[in-house]
Amino acid sequence: MRWLHQVPLFAPADRPRDICILRLSAIGDTCHIVPVIRALQSAWPDCRITWIIGRAESKLMSLVPGVELLSVDKRRFVAELVRLRRVLAARRFDLLLHMQSSARASLLSTLVRAPIKLGFDRARAGDLQWLFTNRRIAPRRREHVLDSFMGFLDALGITEHPPVWNLPLPPDALAYARAVIPDPRPTLVVSACSSHSLRNWHPRGYAEVCDHAARRWNMRVVLCGGPSTIERRMGDDILAHAVSKPVDQIGRDTLAQMLALLGAATVLVSPDSGPAHMAGMVGTPVIGLYAPTNPARSGPYFSRQRCVDRFPEAAREFMGREPDQLPWNVKIEKPGVMDLIEPSAVIERLDRLMNEREAAEQASSPTPPQMRA
Repeated sequence: MRWLHQVPLFAPADRPRDICILRLSAIGDTCHIVPVIRALQSAWPDCRITWIIGRAESKLMSLVPGVELLSVDKRRFVAELVRLRRVLAARRFDLLLHMQSSARASLLSTLVRAPIKLGFDRARAGDLQWLFTNRRIAPRRREHVLDSFMGFLDALGITEHPPVWNLPLPPDALAYARAVIPDPRPTLVVSACSSHSLRNWHPRGYAEVCDHAARRWNMRVVLCGGPSTIERRMGDDILAHAVSKPVDQIGRDTLAQMLALLGAATVLVSPDSGPAHMAGMVGTPVIGLYAPTNPARSGPYFSRQRCVDRFPEAAREFMGREPDQLPWNVKIEKPGVMDLIEPSAVIERLDRLMNEREAAEQASSPTPPQMRA
């Protein structure tokens, strides 16, 4: 079985020219794929990259320059298999990066003609992914999802790969952000909903945080999110409970516009969701609300220390075990689990961040003449 761990897979003179990446979803995980693509483009500027991706996710990832996107409508998966079979019939790739452990993704991988199909190590190759690959990345345990994707770069011999996004934002997205955030006043963006309803916090908690931000820090507070019924209902409930009356932008933007809005914001408050990782792409701090999932594994990459982490309490209360006794990818999506998060804990994280920001601004300001020695 020596073929399993040949690292690096390519000699410098034989590096691949045509690379196919397979990762359909979700928004957060596709955000983690972008640094892999940017590292490939930096190390191998002549390579051509094709990304098989979910249709919804492709709307955001169309911002990634120099990448061909083949989008898949997962709601019509059988029809999409037939369509992509025709699209890919005459295509040949040097390498497939099979970066999703799911049965659907593995079925799609059979349509990709490539001599090397690189997937996860056996322990992480869920849904029998290992049957659909002929090379595997090195085994690692208990690492962040983004770091697990970086293991694909290590297998290719690309070892210098700090996470970089550098996505150019279209003019209409930047104009949208300027219209919502027109001045330097600090702005709190709240993206209240995950696609998993049991990861969602309660509206009274959000309202309390919004009111504190407006009262204590004179912050502009903006609610954002998609047009779904659950997001609209959550927004209405927050607005009903909040005294400060946040700006309501729910369902009023595209994904690119939301990314620009996050880039212009001071901080985002969000549960484990796509926007929490979108904010990381544009360098905005995130106060993540985590109880059903472990922020060490799936938290906002550069803001894990800012998360309100109640996963250990959830493990004990709902599973009767310590966190390190549970599988690394476990999700404790139980009714009431998000009630473990107290508004006071979220407010404390916000106050800490704003105090740090205030101190940094004071430190960078020129010393007034009368204060100089």
